Amino acid sequence: MKYQIIKDLEEHLTKVFGGSTQPQIGVERTPTDFDGDITVNCFRQAPHFKVSPMDIAEKAGKFCEGHDDAIKVQTIKAFVNITLDSTRLFQEAVGDEKAILDDCRLAEEERRKIVVEFSAPNTNKPQHLGHVRNNSLGQVIGSLFEKIGHDVAPVNLINDRGIHICKSMLAYQRWGQGSTPESTGMKGDHFVGDFYVKYQEVFKKQVEELRESRPDLAEKEDEELSLETEIGQAAQQMLIDWESGDPDVLSLWKTMNQWVIEGFRQTYKRMGVEFDRVYLESETYGKGREIINERLSEGIFREREDGAVVIDLDEEKLGTKVVLRSDGTSVYVTQDIGTTVIKQEDYNPDYQVWVVGDEQIFHFKVLFTILKRLGYSWADNLQHLPYGMVNLPSGKMKSREGTVVDADDLFDELAQLARKATLDRYDTCPDDIDHRAEVIGMSAIKFMLLSVNAQTAMTFDPEASVKFEGDTGPYVLYACARISSMLKKAEKQNVRAEPHWSALGTEEEKELALLCAQYGETVRRAAAELNPSLVTGFLLQLAKSFSRFYRECPVLTAPSPEMCQARLALSKRVHTVLKDGLETLTIQPLESM
Repeated sequence: MKYQIIKDLEEHLTKVFGGSTQPQIGVERTPTDFDGDITVNCFRQAPHFKVSPMDIAEKAGKFCEGHDDAIKVQTIKAFVNITLDSTRLFQEAVGDEKAILDDCRLAEEERRKIVVEFSAPNTNKPQHLGHVRNNSLGQVIGSLFEKIGHDVAPVNLINDRGIHICKSMLAYQRWGQGSTPESTGMKGDHFVGDFYVKYQEVFKKQVEELRESRPDLAEKEDEELSLETEIGQAAQQMLIDWESGDPDVLSLWKTMNQWVIEGFRQTYKRMGVEFDRVYLESETYGKGREIINERLSEGIFREREDGAVVIDLDEEKLGTKVVLRSDGTSVYVTQDIGTTVIKQEDYNPDYQVWVVGDEQIFHFKVLFTILKRLGYSWADNLQHLPYGMVNLPSGKMKSREGTVVDADDLFDELAQLARKATLDRYDTCPDDIDHRAEVIGMSAIKFMLLSVNAQTAMTFDPEASVKFEGDTGPYVLYACARISSMLKKAEKQNVRAEPHWSALGTEEEKELALLCAQYGETVRRAAAELNPSLVTGFLLQLAKSFSRFYRECPVLTAPSPEMCQARLALSKRVHTVLKDGLETLTIQPLESM
């Protein structure tokens, strides 16, 4: 929200310090140990005007002091604290309900076309808790971009080829006995994932036998011994057969991939995840190889003595990287070069963003550097959002050992916990208990995963996440539902929400209005910084502030009709912001909890 004094201040500072455009002066809540309602942090304007923040604060403070006798101003170093007339505060902060949401939007000229790639599962196993964090982040980053006005294309690249896929295929070929997801009653991705685990069990046994018979191999890692085992050799041969187009191998590959992708579709649907396009690595992996072969004569790449093609990135302190093996096959970065070019050709975006785990930070530095070396003009507008590992209280997950928490199992567990928590609050079972439990459970998962800065490793505690009290998604859902209930009750009593703002003025009321006015800037910052935790933190603060207001300031039983109507109007504004914030986080609000 833009208070009139802030709009005027933007114009004034532009005249004083010059500049072709006016700055966006963000409004912060004044810290509780200082006098004031809102604060202008002049450190944030310094880069725009290229002058000292103290100089800006001095000019800003003097302007605000002479702006209006009803406004009190206190300038402390680079901060200007402003106390507004109470009625004006409510009028300008929450007087226009539509403006609260419109404040999220960027100016037309600032909006861009952005491709967001996320999820990227392998077709050898079901998605797990790590994928859930990836999906939640990618989905919400796209949602935030859309909220502020960008044109967003969410895409997925499914890794449907390679040795890991062949491991599941080989195990099914040997031990599947013609069974199918339908014949076993299993989701396709779980069905195929069991064979990946089976492969690993047999492989581990063969490695142990190999070490017993060959003590000289005792210090080698399991994967280094893969081609020394019978099953490892068989999996590698299957990969060779796939790349050479063996019809039987291709047929099995297509069938098993279809099973897994159908399972993924059900998982995505449950999370509310949708993609504009789903790319398959099997269809894109050759593009990068073509690009490198076509550009080999330009000196960007060089051929090594063993026939491998490399690129020297010593100048960027990234070393020398192989981009084509000596047999001409692609490596991961080569495949990503091709896929990135394909996405750019398909969408012509201003920016591309990847949501991928932090173990791939170096990989993306190499990828982006190579694309710049290739001379693509858009290569400066590529960004990797890394995220940290997510574990359970019991420890790390290991997919090869079958000890991961499958996404679907996690969803079921949270829905059951939410169902129990809901029933504990009722004497009789609500008719829509299954729907409520599903929504509350999913809100618990997403909110907890999003409430931690993406780049921080975290522990996900299912039981803590679903509590109706504390820093949880269900707590925010409950605040939103409580206001919905109050608005319905007011409607039945023929009480209308009317903005008699002069009737308000308690600290609890002012706190709510000031928080609502910060919503737009919070969303814009979260999008700019790729940090959804700013929104989760804001919603928690707003929900807690409403709880204090609800406790201290009676609404439907207020001392006067004007105060009742004004508090109801303020509550309605809070509901608008909570509901919109939850939806921006891709969490469905509930009318009743």
